[in-house]
Amino acid sequence: MFSELKRKAKQLKNLYKSQQKTAPGQNEAAAQPEPIPVTLTEIKEKLSSVFTGCDDFRTREIFIGKSQKKCLITYIDNLANNELLNNNIVRPLLLTELPENFILENSSKLIEILADRVFCDSSIEMKDDWHKTIESLMSGDTVIFVPGNSKALVAASRGWEARSVSEPQTETVVRGPREGFIEDIGINCALLRRKLKNPNLKMERITLGRESKTPICICYLQGIADQKLIEEVKSRLSKIDIDAILESGYIEEMIEDAPLSFFPTVGNSEKPDVVAGKILEGRVAIISDGTPIVLTVPYLFIETLQSSEDYYSSSVTSSFLRAIRIVCFYVSILLPGLYVALLGFHQSVLPLNLLLTISASQEGIPFSPLVEALFMGLTFEILQEAGIRMPRAIGQSISIVGALVIGEASVRAGLVSDPMVIITATTAITTFILPPLQRVLPFFRLAFTVIANVLGLLGIFLLLIAMVVHMCSLRSFGVPYMAPLAPFVPADLKDVFFRVPHWAMQTRPQSLTWQETSRVKGRLPKNKKGLSPKK
Repeated sequence: MFSELKRKAKQLKNLYKSQQKTAPGQNEAAAQPEPIPVTLTEIKEKLSSVFTGCDDFRTREIFIGKSQKKCLITYIDNLANNELLNNNIVRPLLLTELPENFILENSSKLIEILADRVFCDSSIEMKDDWHKTIESLMSGDTVIFVPGNSKALVAASRGWEARSVSEPQTETVVRGPREGFIEDIGINCALLRRKLKNPNLKMERITLGRESKTPICICYLQGIADQKLIEEVKSRLSKIDIDAILESGYIEEMIEDAPLSFFPTVGNSEKPDVVAGKILEGRVAIISDGTPIVLTVPYLFIETLQSSEDYYSSSVTSSFLRAIRIVCFYVSILLPGLYVALLGFHQSVLPLNLLLTISASQEGIPFSPLVEALFMGLTFEILQEAGIRMPRAIGQSISIVGALVIGEASVRAGLVSDPMVIITATTAITTFILPPLQRVLPFFRLAFTVIANVLGLLGIFLLLIAMVVHMCSLRSFGVPYMAPLAPFVPADLKDVFFRVPHWAMQTRPQSLTWQETSRVKGRLPKNKKGLSPKK
């Protein structure tokens, strides 16, 4: 099965590469620079042809100071900040005191004079490409056209409404920062800068999407992140040729190594502290405008068992909770299958009293344990999806109805047994403990349940071995998915099954980077009184 999936993934990858070879040639014509018209009439005609039917497009003609020289101010309503527009752009143009003769005699250099002497409170950039000028205009900037010049002034005036920084609902913590990313790429980059006040934190901007022109930011720590990893990320992003990027999920599907695998090979998070911690380990973050979800690569399997709170609590508590997550992973995928296998093939393994209790609960049940497991699993997935899609107040009601009414009614009606209700509830709870795998665990649970009904415990062990082999064959941007377990790296085991104290975590993961691996200099020795010795 896995070999067939691997073959199909290879075919899709080859098809994607063949399509990418023709993509650059198709966009070469559109990428050719186009000069900006010189006369005011030509500028207006060209703007009207571009923004026909755009009622939010605004233009304004004003005189520069006391002269008779006009300029054209263009902006998009509700994308540009009116206060910045009036105070930093319009007012300086109206109050400039350049002599009239100087303006008329030096009209070709007027735009440079305005950029150097007039606009002192706003970020000003001169552009000579019509397409780039329109792109800046659609991004919320204000564009100033001065007749007699083949360049335009682009003033930063972006000021649309944005959601305030708040705690993400999908990654709540008891201890740790409460702030989360929002849909604005500028604020998201600033949140990362607040965590890592280091000039080596590089943020490179690119644009993806032929129609959406979505800004994308690549973040990494120079000197820590592997240069080959950085080049690989840039290479995969540069090959993306799509009409629009509306969410980071578009990028995730385009750059992941195994698109047909159930296991995620690209990480994501809404918390700046989580992303900052991954960057410190040598990973690369990808920030997309319009979404609070930030991608991180490479992504290893062990990250699904980690939580940001593990590094804010004591090492003993964190290690205990991590052990619970590991147990919950196996319980969520194996428990229904084990129940079906034990009842169907291995009744002798169960204690006599437990076997009698289960047999008594199944009296009058017309279905086999497999049908019971499939029915309860499907019912739970339906209730979960309905609770997510419905309004919050109604979603809670659906959960109560599903848990109390349907479960109790199914038992009383003789459709399912009591142990199956307990097993379904247990697997549901353990699934919620692993948010990164919440969407894929039901598929594994279904596969283990079906094969347990056919081959018993032997089928479970065979499928488990096949799953582990598949996981060991995966890679995330060149890094083995099961690292540091396969290949085995003893130095990186300090943050796998348990977390050692911070003073013992002296090196960064060698599976990710060999650049500047030193992290902590060690713990200060203590004297008999428990105080640090004086220097």
